[in-house]
Parts: sequence; C-alpha cells; structure tokens
Amino acid sequence: MKTRIISGLILLPLLLLIVYGGIPLYIAEFLVVGIALHEFYKAFEAKEIEPVFIVGYIFAAYLAIKNIFNLPLMYTYAMIFGLFLVCIVYMLKGKKNIIDVSITFSGIFYVAVFFDFVVLTKNGFGKGDIYVWLIFIISFCTDVFAYFTGYFFGKHKLIPLVSPKKTIEGSIGGILGSTVGCMILGHFFGMEMIHMVVIGLVGSIIAQFGDLFASSIKRYVGIKDYGKLIPGHGGILDRFDSVILVAPFVYNVIKLFGI
Repeated sequence: MKTRIISGLILLPLLLLIVYGGIPLYIAEFLVVGIALHEFYKAFEAKEIEPVFIVGYIFAAYLAIKNIFNLPLMYTYAMIFGLFLVCIVYMLKGKKNIIDVSITFSGIFYVAVFFDFVVLTKNGFGKGDIYVWLIFIISFCTDVFAYFTGYFFGKHKLIPLVSPKKTIEGSIGGILGSTVGCMILGHFFGMEMIHMVVIGLVGSIIAQFGDLFASSIKRYVGIKDYGKLIPGHGGILDRFDSVILVAPFVYNVIKLFGI
C-alpha cells in the first residue's frame, strides 16, 4: 500500500503539466498516449497478435502536432485514413492480418482518441482548467476511495470473473468519493451543486467501467498489469484506464448541457 501511495504522488507533476496547458500539456499527452499504446499493443502479443506499433506511435505524435497548430478535424480523418492504407499494405505483403490491424485501430480509438478529450476539454471551454480537474478528480477519487473502502470493508465481490479483488463495497465507496470530490470542487468555483452530484456519481460509474474494461482485456490476454513503469500501479494504462472513459464523458456533458 505504501508503494502505491508514493507512486501516486509521483504522478502529480504529470497532472500539473496537463492542467497547465499549452506545450507542456501536448508533450504530456504524447508521452501518456505513446506509452499507453505501447502497453496496449504489447499485451496482445501474449495471444500471438502483432499490432502495427509504428501506426500507433505516428498517431500519438500527430495528436501533439494537431493540438499545437490547432488543425481542423478533417486532418484527423485524413490521418486515420492514411494510416489505414498503411495497414492494408502490411496485410497485402502478408506481414499482418485483419486481427492485427483491428487491434491496432482499437488502440488508436480506445487510448489515443479518448484521451485526447482531456485536451479538448482544456482548450474547448472558458473554464477548461476547472473541467480538466473534474476529469481527474472523478477518476482518481473513484480509484482511491474504491481501493481503501474495498481494502477495509470489502466482502462482496463485484464481478469476480473480470476482477476478483474488486468489491461492491469498494464500488460504492468510489462513487461516494467521486461525488464528494466533485462537490468540493464545485463549492470553490461556484458551480451548481446538483450538477456536481450528478457528474460525480455518473462519472464514477463510467470510471469503473473503464477500469473493468481494462481488466477484462488483461484477463483475456493473461497478464496482471499492462506494464511495470509505476510501482504499485503497473503501467501508464493501468493508471489512466478510467481517465480514458471519463474524459469524453465530461467533455460531452459540458458540451451538451453547458454546465
């Protein structure tokens, strides 16, 4: 537990880079997405699936360039189309198959596109700084409160076939922690409390879906963690699996309802 807490504190500078915005944010995004994609692709090698790593790396670099120069959405469509053509060439040469290509693009959409919503949230709203904090408060409060609630009070398994250690008590603790965290943020920045309660509650459920989805992949390929980069947490993808789903949720809620 001590190692897990210390490693979590070490991640704070990365979070500050993300919240700071500008070039530091784009560099942080490139590093997180690039490493997470590598971990995602590497995991499937246990099933003799060979994703096109370079395609994922190129897209991670493209996201940084896209955000630095504020490129329009059509460039992203063109990039995805071009990378798909590259994968077709690999297939025609017999170096890759449809499963390899499918996992390659699953990683691009699941890891890269979804995480890019952190940047979209930061740059797309007048209160972008606050909304980015909202993303990470939901994700990290859910994780921390679920972990400690489950550790001390967990008795009933949540979904043992996917993640044997997660409990119903931990899940409830995560929801409460996320909701309270959002309420505290809302109090300091004059946001509607009912909005914070709903976002904190629903966001926590989505965060746990993200965690469980990542766990189901690990269980399928037969690994414990996506990496060993962060002691007590595993890899970058282990740490950001909930952020990946919470970011598009927060962005779209704000965009649709103008919170």
